[in-house]
Amino acid sequence: MSKRIAFIGGGNMASAIISGLIKQGLPTDLIDVVEPFAEARDKLQASFGITAHPQAGAFLLDAALVVWAVKPQTFKQAALAVAPHVLGGLHLSVAAGIPSNSIAAWMGSERIVRAMPNTPALIGQGITGLFARASITPNDKAFVEQVIATTGESLWLETEDQLDVVTALSGSGPAYVFYFMEAMAMAGTEMGLNREQALQLAVATFAGASALAKASSEPPQVLRQRVTSKGGTTFAAISSMEDNDVRALFIDAMYAARERAKELGDEYGAA
Repeated sequence: MSKRIAFIGGGNMASAIISGLIKQGLPTDLIDVVEPFAEARDKLQASFGITAHPQAGAFLLDAALVVWAVKPQTFKQAALAVAPHVLGGLHLSVAAGIPSNSIAAWMGSERIVRAMPNTPALIGQGITGLFARASITPNDKAFVEQVIATTGESLWLETEDQLDVVTALSGSGPAYVFYFMEAMAMAGTEMGLNREQALQLAVATFAGASALAKASSEPPQVLRQRVTSKGGTTFAAISSMEDNDVRALFIDAMYAARERAKELGDEYGAA
């Protein structure tokens, strides 16, 4: 890792990537961040020893990659301020919903990769969906993969609209897991455990089940069936969820997330 990388926005996702890059050996003097909020700049500089700037400037001309880690509603404003300083460079966007056509129009560059990471990237265990525009070269792809590898796994998608599905599935997915953890821990306390015991059991159960699913060659359906003896306790729980259409409601929720991702693109991605 020896190429200069600039980040537009210095929030959690930018911090996750920056942390991974430094661990992989990228010198801190090759990392720049444009972050308008002084408190966030101070935190970045204290945490990583990097240079954080209040606004875009000529220093961006040397960036081999510009990583867009801004909120969708502020992307266009930030892009128009940055565009004069990057001159057709390589861009990696982790902003939900904003289509690459809009980014290309704002930046005057076709070298754009869109990414949808998730928050486990903060501990190097994320999963990121990637989509490359036609102008992205194999070398560009390899560079992006190297950067994203600092946060966990990644996979390339064939069409850009699949990123909305990734947003609904894995981008928002950690919140679904935490939601079920909350429910399991709440039920545990209602049935007699203390809060710490119930939460420990819930978190460890998700971690263990995820590790088992990843290590197994069998699909989740088969793994579930192996735990579900007819007439047993798990059977009673699954039957209750099926009777209440929990699966259908959960699938509906993911469709709602995908639709919101599309809406964000329509709302904030107008070129």
